[in-house]
Amino acid sequence: MKWMVRWRKWSAAGAVALALAVGGCSKEVPSVSEPQEQVVYTKPQIMIITVTERNRYQKVYTDRIWDAVMENGETFEEYLMGQIRVFMENLKTMTLLAQDRGITLSSGELDKVKRLAREYYSQLSRAEIEYMGITEEDAAVLYQDYFTANKVVAELTKDVDLEVSDSEAKVITIRRVRLSGREAAEAIYARLMEEGSDFSAVVRDVTGSTPPEEQLGRGEEAEAVEEAAFGLSTGEISPVTEAEGSFYIIQCVNDYDMDATRERKSQIHKERKNWAFQQIYAQFQTEHKVSIPEELWAEISFDGGENVASDNFFSLYEDEFGIQR
Repeated sequence: MKWMVRWRKWSAAGAVALALAVGGCSKEVPSVSEPQEQVVYTKPQIMIITVTERNRYQKVYTDRIWDAVMENGETFEEYLMGQIRVFMENLKTMTLLAQDRGITLSSGELDKVKRLAREYYSQLSRAEIEYMGITEEDAAVLYQDYFTANKVVAELTKDVDLEVSDSEAKVITIRRVRLSGREAAEAIYARLMEEGSDFSAVVRDVTGSTPPEEQLGRGEEAEAVEEAAFGLSTGEISPVTEAEGSFYIIQCVNDYDMDATRERKSQIHKERKNWAFQQIYAQFQTEHKVSIPEELWAEISFDGGENVASDNFFSLYEDEFGIQR
């Protein structure tokens, strides 16, 4: 899922659990029983997330961000509020799934959650506490559910084969030039084959710009370009390669970018875990309807609280538990 331009970034600590829930499923799964309405969260608990996100965005973009208009005509404020609502509803669904599968937190995990809630609450000013109307217990409820949401994903996917090979995750570094005609491309290639030629210098001389270094992974380009690039060793240059009406010449700068490959492997692993979990989650979600009552949601807004600057609810969680996968 992509909740919004930067929404995913805050949820790094719970990327597997919570990014999934909002994304939904590519197929519609029929309900086999009548959905039951579930209690979600209180206004103070919702305000913790609302204030966190409002302040996080405003700190980066200033308050002008709220009047920015999305492609669908919504203001960014309306869009973000909608995403917060979806997040809260899906967080509760995740905890219900955990209950259904008998997945609970250990006493040690609960102690960590309580300590984290105490730390978060102790850093709030009196004005922040009064504006949100929260207690330390409200923070503990959210932290417990957030931790549980991550744990249920880990537990329900732990026996799924999620292995990612080095070959499929491999990332290389290349430079390339793309031209519209084969004749021009062949002329450049001939110059590049001359002894002592420099790829960047030749391309710059012909096109007027220096080709940048790019990282390339499997499945990111047209098949012909991919095969040409991955068939090179460091320093080698491909013959002219045609793909989708254009002509390419590729230089391999690094035929195995270790750091980028490690990162891509982690990303592929996460995507596979997301997919595996979604198969379980989608059916459960259709049978357990969770929604914030309209009358309660009408009380949630970004208004007021000019002296309320708290934005560290999720960053404290990540500091405590790390980025969970």
